[in-house]
Amino acid sequence: MRALIVYESIYGNTHVVADHVAEGLRAHFDVDVLPVDRATTDHVAAADLLVVGGPTHLHGMSSTRSRQAGRDAAHKPGEEIELDPDAEGEGLRDWFHSLPATAPRAAAAFDTRVDAAAVLTGRASRGISRRLTELGYRLAADPESFLVDKANHLLAGESDRAEVWAASLASYSPVRA
Repeated sequence: MRALIVYESIYGNTHVVADHVAEGLRAHFDVDVLPVDRATTDHVAAADLLVVGGPTHLHGMSSTRSRQAGRDAAHKPGEEIELDPDAEGEGLRDWFHSLPATAPRAAAAFDTRVDAAAVLTGRASRGISRRLTELGYRLAADPESFLVDKANHLLAGESDRAEVWAASLASYSPVRA
């Protein structure tokens, strides 16, 4: 079976989580990990399991404006934030508009967000999972958040937690038409 992990990442944290999700799935799936601007509808159609992740911006999925603000922040003098190599590409919101509805297949959603109560930060994974279900996917798990600190570093243990979460997705039996 094939799994496709599609991620959007500005500062690299969501990319790191996506790579660890891939590790957690490799025992059960052939896995491809692609930034959102390289994930075509053909890639998506070939996947038995689609896992989509993105950063939380302004309580949800990023927008064109919030992505640009993130890139601008990394370019400020004295800033030590590094951009992900694919930070200049399109975001998940635009990508979802390009996807057709599908026969029921398995999917899962994750996000990265600041380590604070979700009511304060929001969770991009909720919007991602909502879009996936609107397109006809069946969620293999509840949306999941992986946490970063206020300096934008992935918290200790989150990479391992991503692998464990991903391994749990393998127990879901996808339905193909």
